Amino acid sequence: MAHRIDVKTPEGSYPIEIESGAVLHHLYGVYIKKEITVIDALVTNTTLESLYGMYANSLNLTKLITIPDGESHKTLVTIAQLYADFIEARLDRGSTVIALGGGVVGDTVGFAAATFLRGVKFVQIPTSLLAMVDSSVGGKVGVNLPQGKNLVGAFKQPERVIIDPLVLKSLDHRQWSCGMAEVIKHGLLADEGLLDPALWTLERMEELIARAVQVKVAVVQADPYEQNIRVHLNLGHTFAHAVERVTNYAWLHGEAVGIGLIAAARLSVRLGLCHEKLAEKVEKTVALADLPTRLGDLDPELLWQAMNTDKKRISGNSRFVLLKGMNQPIIVEDVAQSDVIAVLDELKS
Repeated sequence: MAHRIDVKTPEGSYPIEIESGAVLHHLYGVYIKKEITVIDALVTNTTLESLYGMYANSLNLTKLITIPDGESHKTLVTIAQLYADFIEARLDRGSTVIALGGGVVGDTVGFAAATFLRGVKFVQIPTSLLAMVDSSVGGKVGVNLPQGKNLVGAFKQPERVIIDPLVLKSLDHRQWSCGMAEVIKHGLLADEGLLDPALWTLERMEELIARAVQVKVAVVQADPYEQNIRVHLNLGHTFAHAVERVTNYAWLHGEAVGIGLIAAARLSVRLGLCHEKLAEKVEKTVALADLPTRLGDLDPELLWQAMNTDKKRISGNSRFVLLKGMNQPIIVEDVAQSDVIAVLDELKS
């Protein structure tokens, strides 16, 4: 059963289409060409090019562009190369660029589209579960700097988002687990039913994705530029971004988010915000998704230092999204270093 979710933005609106077979069967040849008459560039990564590059042949396409695969290439170096590719493709202010890939592709291509010629049209076709339920929705795009994650970015709303759950058949289990970290986050924020493993099947994937996307849509419509409640979507991410940076992205984003959710729940308990049973439920659910539940040999002091460059800090103070209970997120500022270190120490063993 196909789902369509319309997202209202300050600039207008855009649709999110969720349909099995959308990409592989007909949307390339029928839907996109009907709605957008000229697609000047399709950008994907080197891994996905071998899987989906053939579909570019059915588009009125000027250029197929590939970027390197992996978070380590989500940088200004890649952006500079995309600008050069866009110039070679003769993109103008009326051009449309499609991002076909996971979160790294969507974030990187989206930032390039937002800034090239002060903005060209942009379509998201996410191919990972993480990108489907999180990064492709809401218009936040950007790249990393050596000092921290997503420190350079913009708000760039897509023309549309096309989600095909069937492409997840080619996704390896590690990447599936990474996507589940964001699904679990959305369950903790607003839809507890997403925490039920009975929903975590390919047969129910359209429903899972639609419900997870709806959680994010409700938040970004209420706060499109992250002035207040949109910060709730960063639950677990202050810890996660520190883990990613300290490990030089050896931990994938979803893996870092999973341990970040556990850490946020434990910090919530330590600060007297919620009952210990909630933290236990979070850890159990993260484990069921085959995500890491311990930090191993990561140094808590290094993780704390990495948090000091997190873009979510306000006036030099740490800021964490924590839980007062299920579906009760709260923003807590100026959390003591000793409390954060204590939680990280608990998660080492």
